[in-house]
Amino acid sequence: MARILLLGESWFVYSVHQKGFDAFYTSEYTAGGQEFVAALRAAGHEVTHVPAHEITTTLPLTAEGLHEIADVVVVSDVGANTFQVPPATFTRSVPEPDRVEVLRRFTETGGGLLMVGGYLTFSGIDAKARWGRTPLAAALPVEVLDRDDRVEMSAGSAPAVVAAHPVVAGLDTAWPALLGLNEVVVKPGADLVAECGGHPLLVFGEYGAGRSGAFTSDLAPHWAPPEFLAWDGYAPLFDRTVRWLAGEELETAGAAGVSVGAGA
Repeated sequence: MARILLLGESWFVYSVHQKGFDAFYTSEYTAGGQEFVAALRAAGHEVTHVPAHEITTTLPLTAEGLHEIADVVVVSDVGANTFQVPPATFTRSVPEPDRVEVLRRFTETGGGLLMVGGYLTFSGIDAKARWGRTPLAAALPVEVLDRDDRVEMSAGSAPAVVAAHPVVAGLDTAWPALLGLNEVVVKPGADLVAECGGHPLLVFGEYGAGRSGAFTSDLAPHWAPPEFLAWDGYAPLFDRTVRWLAGEELETAGAAGVSVGAGA
């Protein structure tokens, strides 16, 4: 099984409670993506979750170092600034290696890369994620738009498998609705496997000696509602995704049973 490094999927919330003349403050830290981590561990994978605030102190500074600890890197809901503006550079003007270039080189030299959607992946809210302006853009199977790329679907939209691919072989049940995603453009030569609301949802490609994927919606709330997390295809979808990205040639028995579901 594969060694998975999940980067991001964490946040701090600082709240102001105003009650008439008086106010007080509360703070909360949340590590997200627990359903994703649990599903992959149950499938036998070794999963390490590096929250956003630990990326600059944990991520290896060379592709070779990254290969030593991971077969597949998953970037989820964390912007490029976290990788490219480390504290030493921002506060003391000390040069450091570009951690985004490390991710690109890791993929080019045989690693697996998956970018998962969110408010701070792809381009993201107010275009703050800015992944399309980084070296990693070359490794992704999709073009990142240079603007706020969110597609909000508060009424829900059911994904549809649109092409046969080893990752979705056997996932012939209806996919539960999602509540949003990041808008992208599929690169020439990449495989568009699933859509949602008429937009690319699941795309795979190859980059150098490695493989890359894009799942443009969320792996956890809020874009992925409880019904999606409880779907019996959730664990197989991401299990097969990381195995394919790690270079495994997946069994495709039953692929003929893959349904091309109706769009939203």
